[in-house]
Amino acid sequence: MLAIFLKTLPFFALIGLGYGAAKTRFFTEEASAYLTKFVFYFALSAMLFRFSANLSIGEIFDPWLAAAYLWATAFVYGIALMVAFWRRVKVETAAIEAQCAAIGNTGFLGVPMLALLLGEAAVAPIILILSIDMIVFSSLLVILIEGSRDGRMSPGVLRTIGIGLLKNPMIVSISLGLMVAASGMGLPQPVNEFVTILGNAATPGALFAIGASLASKSAERLVIAGWLSFAKLGLHPLLVAVGTFLLFPVDPFAAGVAVSAAALPVAGNVFILAQHYGTSPQRVSASILISTVASIVTVSAWIAWVTGG
Repeated sequence: MLAIFLKTLPFFALIGLGYGAAKTRFFTEEASAYLTKFVFYFALSAMLFRFSANLSIGEIFDPWLAAAYLWATAFVYGIALMVAFWRRVKVETAAIEAQCAAIGNTGFLGVPMLALLLGEAAVAPIILILSIDMIVFSSLLVILIEGSRDGRMSPGVLRTIGIGLLKNPMIVSISLGLMVAASGMGLPQPVNEFVTILGNAATPGALFAIGASLASKSAERLVIAGWLSFAKLGLHPLLVAVGTFLLFPVDPFAAGVAVSAAALPVAGNVFILAQHYGTSPQRVSASILISTVASIVTVSAWIAWVTGG
């Protein structure tokens, strides 16, 4: 595990650097927001576009991996919902907590880190997992919150989901890349070099942005945040391991990538959604902070386990 920990340490050191820059106000909140926007709309999108343009839908879509990951993530989501309802919280709060327990930082942390640590063969499973998180579970969150507030499903909810997906640059970049791959034309060399240079900024930019965003997070509601961090860092990868290694006939390498992705800390976009809906942003903030710090050890442990390292 020590060898894996030493390999992951530079990634978390970049997060720490971003945290220090923002905490000392060398990087203001406004500067951090613009860096995040650059990574989200340009660098990470370019990386995902290049990866997708060099893959086919058949290489990305593995039905057994999709089924195993959906089963495990839905299981964790359901457990978090039940725990929340047992505590008698509102549906929208329960939905936000379930999102914390089941959705990891696959975009900003998983894509750049796992692609480097596990090799480019890991890209296809990561894109599949990222797509499931964004399309299935982000949509489920909107349905639960909007439905609980309106008391019913309405066409407006479906419109909100559709517009949200169409505006998500990661979904758009993956879709455009797959269109290029399906056309059989490939990327012209100047375009490929352009998206490669731009995409190379995603790894340091995304990690620095994660750290900078953590500087504004507060550690409130520690008991709840601790439970949600445990669910995300321990329960989620454990159930993905059960699904991919035991219940479904998933390729062992893809299974290892899925477990590693499931071991990632709570996604930053959950906080954005919590703020947007005015639902428990403090506990989401604390969950992101605690899970990210704890993942320095836990992510290394899970990757070491799946790689035999």
